Amino acid sequence: MIVFDLICRNHGHRFEGWFASSEDFSGQQQRGLVTCPQCDSHDVIKAPMAPRLNRKGNQQGAAVPVPAPAASPPPPVLPPEAREKLQAAFAAIAQAQAEAIKSSRWVGRNFVEDARAMHYGDKEPAPIHGQASLQDAKALVEEGVEIMPLLIPVAPPDEIN
Repeated sequence: MIVFDLICRNHGHRFEGWFASSEDFSGQQQRGLVTCPQCDSHDVIKAPMAPRLNRKGNQQGAAVPVPAPAASPPPPVLPPEAREKLQAAFAAIAQAQAEAIKSSRWVGRNFVEDARAMHYGDKEPAPIHGQASLQDAKALVEEGVEIMPLLIPVAPPDEIN
């Protein structure tokens, strides 16, 4: 496995991605599977990385220090009762989303086209869910198309084991 430092070009968010190879990263990127975990943007690139070269045991010289990445602040510590309330709220959201998806049809990457067609009366209105980039979702909202993001990520039906 190879760990790449990745950058979201829309907002500069930095994160790591684990891939089998550089070709695996490129393939996943072309299929739109690499997204920023903070803003869901598909415009993600590899960040410049310093190679790590290990010296042989018989070579002299000091190791070149590699600066450690900036540590993110630790998550807030919640009192147990607040944690229980949050867990219950997330469970309720997950249950409500699962129920809504049961009566909805997966349209995949056709989501933007189908939602827009239903909004303008070119297609019969029906509950659908699928994939859209952040930019496409913003454009739909600006046009007055009523959409709502799924709060719990959903795997496309053809990618479920």
